Amino acid sequence: MTQAKDLRSAPTLPVAPLPAVLGALHDPVRLEMVRRLSNAAAPVRCAALYDAINKSTATHHFKILREAGLIERLTIDGQTYQFLRAEDIERAVPGLLPAIVDAANRAHATD
Repeated sequence: MTQAKDLRSAPTLPVAPLPAVLGALHDPVRLEMVRRLSNAAAPVRCAALYDAINKSTATHHFKILREAGLIERLTIDGQTYQFLRAEDIERAVPGLLPAIVDAANRAHATD
């Protein structure tokens, strides 16, 4: 059995200032990615984080979330995963992530 090996694909950036964080979360696709990551509370394979967009568009959205300091890319057993930096976000902007994810979950439940 192969042992999982976690590797960061790039240096972790600091969580961006609030306007940049809100800008990254403003897009519905990125908000949905963050909602899914938050609900999973663990690294998630990239393809499980989006629907109805192609891989290159998803890559663009992941880049924006990474640059805002919201997610981190990991390689586990050769597969690419995304990880929500919830603790870092909470330290940088206390209460923001739970409020946004809660609102996104409520909106998703009514879809």
